[in-house]
Amino acid sequence: MRNRIKNAKLKAFTLTELMVVLVIIGVLMLIALPVFDDLFGDAYAIEAQNQLKYLQSRQQTFYQKHFKYAANLEEIGYTAPKTLKENGDARYYYTIDQASENGFIARATAIADFDNDGTINIWEINQEGNLTEVTPD
Repeated sequence: MRNRIKNAKLKAFTLTELMVVLVIIGVLMLIALPVFDDLFGDAYAIEAQNQLKYLQSRQQTFYQKHFKYAANLEEIGYTAPKTLKENGDARYYYTIDQASENGFIARATAIADFDNDGTINIWEINQEGNLTEVTPD
């Protein structure tokens, strides 16, 4: 009985077969990475759009009280989220580029080139809530 157990061979994969599977998985991941970069870039753009919409609503509230638009973020009580460079989560930093009694333009500028094509993504919003992608990434 013991001899039968010792002579029985266990079915298993060889090291070569395992290495081939790992190489195939690695190649598939390299093919899929650019697709994931585009998805992350789109998600980051949605982050910027949402923050700009919030900033625009804060500007509208400020306008109703003061009959002018604020020239800086502190005036409207907007605290910009901390960027990755500041140990935060945000991928954009936010500014008010123009402000007057008639309107304003706020801008979200990416802190990095998400798809490594040499351009930085920039979004703008005005007093009417019109979102514009100034520089697509």
